[in-house]
Amino acid sequence: MESSINSERYTRLSADEIRRRLAHTRLPADPLQVVLPHELPRWPAPLQRKLTSNLKPAGVLIPIIEHADELSVLLTQRAANLKHHASQISFPGGRMESCDADIRATALRETQEEVGIEPHQVEVAGYLDPAPTVTGYAVTPVIGLVKSDFDLVIDRSEVEAVFEVPLSFLMERRNQQYSERVFEGVKVPIVEFNYQRWCIWGATAGMLLGLRSKLLNSL
Repeated sequence: MESSINSERYTRLSADEIRRRLAHTRLPADPLQVVLPHELPRWPAPLQRKLTSNLKPAGVLIPIIEHADELSVLLTQRAANLKHHASQISFPGGRMESCDADIRATALRETQEEVGIEPHQVEVAGYLDPAPTVTGYAVTPVIGLVKSDFDLVIDRSEVEAVFEVPLSFLMERRNQQYSERVFEGVKVPIVEFNYQRWCIWGATAGMLLGLRSKLLNSL
């Protein structure tokens, strides 16, 4: 019963409710102060080292698109020729550069470069804690509300495709699945979302779980 009630409430989430439920979040003072996954002790030692040492700051935007009938989350499929995470599903974003005032500026700059959404078109509603990735980054997710009348300008050197998933789909626990991936010969448990032809897993799925947790805990 609780699951169905939560499902109905999430389906009716408005932009104003998201603003309210994320109002308590703050931009991390230190973008390298990561929150480690609960599963870390069960993962192989090489993976644990990658997630806990020599991290570089990065920022991504979780763009929540305000359509007239529903909210959706915009994601990208990375280009197939990239060195890291080729062809995987991710949020627009990247590593922090010296020109960035803070990690929020990083996320907004990278989003404009990758998909053409300009900083003034994003209303930052909140933040998630920095999370480590196996490629050596501490990634801070910035949650932004975006009106649906933006024009996509895709950087094909970094992005293969752009798509949206209804926020209500991502907020329902029944739509998350448990799977495994092999890392250096060891099977690692993961969570994934499968929507149409897209499989969302890894750090991106973890950020979506973090977003859902923030919204759920604000009910």
